[in-house]
Amino acid sequence: MAYMGRLQFTNEYEDIISAENLLKAWKEFLCGKRSHKDVQQFELNLMANILTLYQDLANKTYQHSPYQAFNISDPKPRNIHKASVRDRLLHHAIYRILYPFFDKTFIADSYSCRLDKGTHKAISQFRNFAYKASFNHTRTVWVLKCDIKKFFASINQAVLFEIISCYISDVDIRWLIFKIVSSFNSTEKGRGLPLGNLTSQLLVNVYMNEFDQFVKHQLKVKYYIRYADDFVFLSDDKIWLQNTLLVVRNFLMDKLRLELHPDKLFIKTITSGVDFLGWVHFFDHRILRTATKRRMLRNVQMKEGNIDTVQSYLGLLSHGNAKKLVNRIRNIGGQLF
Repeated sequence: MAYMGRLQFTNEYEDIISAENLLKAWKEFLCGKRSHKDVQQFELNLMANILTLYQDLANKTYQHSPYQAFNISDPKPRNIHKASVRDRLLHHAIYRILYPFFDKTFIADSYSCRLDKGTHKAISQFRNFAYKASFNHTRTVWVLKCDIKKFFASINQAVLFEIISCYISDVDIRWLIFKIVSSFNSTEKGRGLPLGNLTSQLLVNVYMNEFDQFVKHQLKVKYYIRYADDFVFLSDDKIWLQNTLLVVRNFLMDKLRLELHPDKLFIKTITSGVDFLGWVHFFDHRILRTATKRRMLRNVQMKEGNIDTVQSYLGLLSHGNAKKLVNRIRNIGGQLF
């Protein structure tokens, strides 16, 4: 795993496991969870629980507890693994120290699970890149859209450790990350990260940053956007995109042990409409994906009277051309407006 100029993590193990950091992590973790019974139970003896966790971490006797698995189906079927409150507190403590460092190593056009990024900025950049790649709408723009097959379940833990080791020399911090990552296996030992862990959100970005750096510094791609395992390349040269696809496929398989999803890969023009991050994009407008629209209407009807749900969807729709759908949702909301 080599690209030039890697930053080196300089924080110490104590910065992560200190009672001070654990208390700050608890306050962040607690947001929106005060009513949960397992959280309330942990809080009954908060200081004792935090000090016990600290001692286990300091003595290297910490063991991650088993996960509670359950399925969700919105927007698509996913298998979630929920850790204990004690472990999730530690995840937050690790995240709040590691995230500021690793975020500085990421490229500007990586948009998933990052402060001041997100889907809205990603789709705005997509429009901006389409304008530039078309030379002010004077050329046809082609888009190569890719998606990684079973992304979280396919993360190779050994490869992840190798990447982490390139940034972090502290053996204690590496031990702790190893304990968190190796606490989970998907269908195969040594593979996968749990969707329910806060640390997973950061670690998949660290993992995919290897690909991002390859794209920007080796392939020298100008118009590239990634959101989690969805990514696009824009160009006025279709042949170049076809050749790039071969290189991309090889890099992902050889270096990261990841496979592109064959059913979610295409090269098409923006004029014909490009499906990316829930919207179908054209040069001068974007419309909501049909499946997303149906799910939104179903959820509003199921949660009729919930102003937070309605306002959340109206906020989302303000980023595209969806006047008719906005009116339908307002009508369902009825008395809320």
